[in-house]
Amino acid sequence: KRFQAEVEKLKALHAELSKSVQAVQKLESQMQENKSVQEEMELLGSDAVIYKLEGPVLVKQDTAEALQNVGKRIGYIKEESKRHETQIKDLEKKREELQSALARLQQQFQQAQVKAAAR
Repeated sequence: KRFQAEVEKLKALHAELSKSVQAVQKLESQMQENKSVQEEMELLGSDAVIYKLEGPVLVKQDTAEALQNVGKRIGYIKEESKRHETQIKDLEKKREELQSALARLQQQFQQAQVKAAAR
């Protein structure tokens, strides 16, 4: 029963780890997209007209403000990526600990079987 409970914990941990890895991949994609936007916007002159999509409407936006918003988004994405990377490291550490515990339990179980067979 204890072994089965540990296996279930390990499965849940794998699912959570997979979810975090997917989140990091999505954030990396968003980061590349925002960096591309930032690079393109930096090529524009200060007199360029930029529109922002708000719902079904395009709204005119100041170039400096648009650049600042993209910079803020990039900062937010970096922070989220760091948070998920830390979470992934923690989950991997927990996974290693659980795998070690499972190996010990399995070894104890096998020793108990050998002792029982010897009697």
